[in-house]
Amino acid sequence: MPLIFILTLALQAALIVHVIRTGRNNLWIWAIALLPAAGSLAYIGVEILPEIFGGRTARRTKASVQRIIDPDRDLRQAAAAVQFSGNVDARRRLAEELYERGQYAEAAAVYQGGLTGIFEHDPVLLLGLAGAQFASGEFGPARASLERLMLHNPEFKSADGHLLYARTLEAQEALEEAEREYAAAAPGYPGAEARVRYALLLKRRGKLDEARRILKDLVDGARMAPAHYRKAQAEWLDRARRELPNMFRIN
Repeated sequence: MPLIFILTLALQAALIVHVIRTGRNNLWIWAIALLPAAGSLAYIGVEILPEIFGGRTARRTKASVQRIIDPDRDLRQAAAAVQFSGNVDARRRLAEELYERGQYAEAAAVYQGGLTGIFEHDPVLLLGLAGAQFASGEFGPARASLERLMLHNPEFKSADGHLLYARTLEAQEALEEAEREYAAAAPGYPGAEARVRYALLLKRRGKLDEARRILKDLVDGARMAPAHYRKAQAEWLDRARRELPNMFRIN
């Protein structure tokens, strides 16, 4: 029997024993047994080396591989935390996991469940609830959640919340109100999205000159912005460049 085969079997056996003794996810046993080379290397890289060397990069690598091997792990942990403690932070994490998976109605239900007692008007939960409702197409409830947030938390500031309110008004065809909200949100929003959305609403309302000015200022300013900004905002900057030619009046 070739030596390499014997060594591979020995390594697999040792790693499987390590999985069992250290209480790792049992999916690793299948990965190591069915994929001798890839599974063993993945286990060493994800579970063993980070213990030895630590470091942020190792932790990120471990988290990424764990998501591939066990994509529901974070969701299970978040759900267990809610059952165990039921506190607001646990509910928020579970709702965020559901939202990221596109389970908007379920996320809204989790947010809603936390709005009791002293947290009845919690701004973070209300903002999350409004976002989940908006993503579900429930624009009326989303608007109501945001207005409840503003009524009971006048000191709470959120650029994302401000933009979401403008989008909700637009989705309800309250265009004049939406325009005012976009005008207020766009200057302080930390990215290009608010200004592009504002310009698109102005275009929709026939205010082409103003829309063109906003997009042109955005595109011109991006040329002098740091590379990381242009990369992060590439989607919205590209949208602005595509829209600019449509912002000229035809007499």
